[in-house]
Amino acid sequence: MRRVGSALLSRLPRGPASAPARALSTKPVFPAVKLLESIGLPGSDAYDFPESKARFPDGGQYRIEIPSTEGVASFKAVLEESKKHNVTVHRVSQGTGIFLLPERELLDMLRIGKDNNIEVCLFVGPRSAWDTSATARTDGGKNISGHKGSDQFAAALEDVRWAVDKGLRSILVADLGLMYAIGKLVKAGKLPSNLVSKVSVLIGPMNPASALILDSLGASSLNAPTDLSIPQLASIRSVTNTPLDMYVEVPDDLGGYVRHYEVPKLVYSCSPLYIKLGLRNAPNIYPSGTHIEHTAVALSRERVRRARICLDILNRYYPTAVMSPPGGADLGIPEI
Repeated sequence: MRRVGSALLSRLPRGPASAPARALSTKPVFPAVKLLESIGLPGSDAYDFPESKARFPDGGQYRIEIPSTEGVASFKAVLEESKKHNVTVHRVSQGTGIFLLPERELLDMLRIGKDNNIEVCLFVGPRSAWDTSATARTDGGKNISGHKGSDQFAAALEDVRWAVDKGLRSILVADLGLMYAIGKLVKAGKLPSNLVSKVSVLIGPMNPASALILDSLGASSLNAPTDLSIPQLASIRSVTNTPLDMYVEVPDDLGGYVRHYEVPKLVYSCSPLYIKLGLRNAPNIYPSGTHIEHTAVALSRERVRRARICLDILNRYYPTAVMSPPGGADLGIPEI
């Protein structure tokens, strides 16, 4: 076997003696890297874990968001657990949709948010995922997001208009066209100038260029895809100061990742950052309602407990990180 191996080796082409050294010392670079850099985009991910100097307007590096707060009972549970675990909650978000909240419950949620200086961010509906479409129930089509056709688009904008009139100041958007329309209406003075437009993870930026597009449409907060590494997120941070909101524990239908020990580096390299707690090994409760309220409440309580775990890790390994105080002026706190 040795003789055969030697014979094969002897037939391999031999270059100059310096060729292997040159190959090892030359970093492979796509020509497109220089093209990206020529238009102000990074040519690679930030593998050196740079420190982000960007901050929230109040000077904070990070805030806490509790997602899937599906109604009044869940919101009250979040408040109870936040006191129990000493967790400052800056924002709650909801996935069921404005259009599936009775007016009384909407007003109750807005009052709770106002009274506790917490942003209340509600998803805009109706949307295509729950429409009369077989595509939305296929493996490939179930993650297609947005509002289908002009009638549904108008209904979605009406969802925003109606809730804003009631005092809502933060919406969760999963359609680029709706982001465009809302941005135009804000500039025209037909929607409040302090309306927070939070981009859903369903259309979150995969790279710096897509982040800049969302910025140009008026996004106030960018929910990055759940599987992006810290170097990938840091490359996005290098082109925008818009806050990122990042699942550090991810629902199973979005990957199921548990990234608690990454929180210190995430805050260091990606601030301003909303630390967002989903739950692995938990049911998808959208759309929620009284029929599964006990489940939604239990999940809300556990999300706050998970937030405490992340804060403990952050305090151990990055104790100088600065949390925003409650009630920041840029938060979409209800006006009711």
